[in-house]
Amino acid sequence: MVNEPTHAPLLSIVVPVYGVEAYLYQCLESIRADIPAGESDAVELIAVDDASPDGCGDMLRSYAVSRDGVRVVHLSSNVGLGLARNAGLDVATGRYVWFVDSDDWLPPGTIAAVLDRLRQHQPDVLMLDHLRVHEDGRREVDASSPLLRGITGVTRLADQPQLLRVQHTAWNKVVRRDFMDELELRFFPGWYEDIPFSHPLLIGAEKISVLDRVCYLYRQGRQGAITSTRSGRHFDAFAQYERLLDWVARKHPDERLQAELFELMISHYLVVVGNDGRLHPHLRRDFFHRAAAHYRRYLPTGGYPLPPGVAGLKHRLVGRGDWVAYSALRQAHRVAGRLRRSGTVGGADGGSVAADEDPGRGASAGPTRDGGLTPERHDALAVGRLP
Repeated sequence: MVNEPTHAPLLSIVVPVYGVEAYLYQCLESIRADIPAGESDAVELIAVDDASPDGCGDMLRSYAVSRDGVRVVHLSSNVGLGLARNAGLDVATGRYVWFVDSDDWLPPGTIAAVLDRLRQHQPDVLMLDHLRVHEDGRREVDASSPLLRGITGVTRLADQPQLLRVQHTAWNKVVRRDFMDELELRFFPGWYEDIPFSHPLLIGAEKISVLDRVCYLYRQGRQGAITSTRSGRHFDAFAQYERLLDWVARKHPDERLQAELFELMISHYLVVVGNDGRLHPHLRRDFFHRAAAHYRRYLPTGGYPLPPGVAGLKHRLVGRGDWVAYSALRQAHRVAGRLRRSGTVGGADGGSVAADEDPGRGASAGPTRDGGLTPERHDALAVGRLP
């Protein structure tokens, strides 16, 4: 049973909850305690208990009883992050919706800043900056954060194309509910559920606002997070990208946009296949060949600009389906990286050993474009037309 608010709020914050007993109170309090005096009617907090196996369900019941503006949805079976977000969305009444993960939290002053910007710009999408917070307390600026700098007023992706390379998550975007419905966007089941949701928001938006302020604290290294969990469910990424590219083909069939998303997709696959924390060794070859099949299937007719250096070489190897060469290259660069970190070898090419991070989540956040090659030099290999 979910109690309806007496007045439609400006902002609904949806928090899906599963297996986060140690972090849940911090998350909820960072939201509720941050609502400015006199703004209680402007914000509703909807927590979705995704049949959490720990004490989260009881915590939510207790939390909601004594606090106004908190609504709880209890699901009878576990449906996963994306569908739990949908369940919260189904009962949300706010003009805008913000999906906050229950192991993360907001810094003080965030809610006031968000409400102020929503009222000032009335955007389709409000983009927010964040910090990564490690288990030892260290806070780190995301490599994609500089892409948010210097944008005033409202804009469109066509005018600020770098925004497509900001971390592709739901939680760094506040979205106008009617706009989401216009795009026919909901979350799909499976891991990597943000892929077919986050990119279309930016592609379809006529009014994007950027709040160049840290509004979200993103917890790193939590046990159970998918980015640190070895599982065959990382193969879900293929279905999510198929959904994204199908949506783009139907709604925004633009060759330049398709080339941009294609590069991001292949870079993301390379992140997953190269990360020991995500794939068991016996799954890595299969994942690589699935990525190669997507390369052949979705390669834009006009090709695409390859990233420079080792990253571009890895793209070429995926295009060729050359697992043996890729595997050898990966091993060689891991050895070189260990030697470099130990101080055994030097050299200025320290960036050639790329971190295993998602596009928009670290070292590969914004792969440098093909760096000044003239169109005449973009031969069949250089633009990604591989045999």
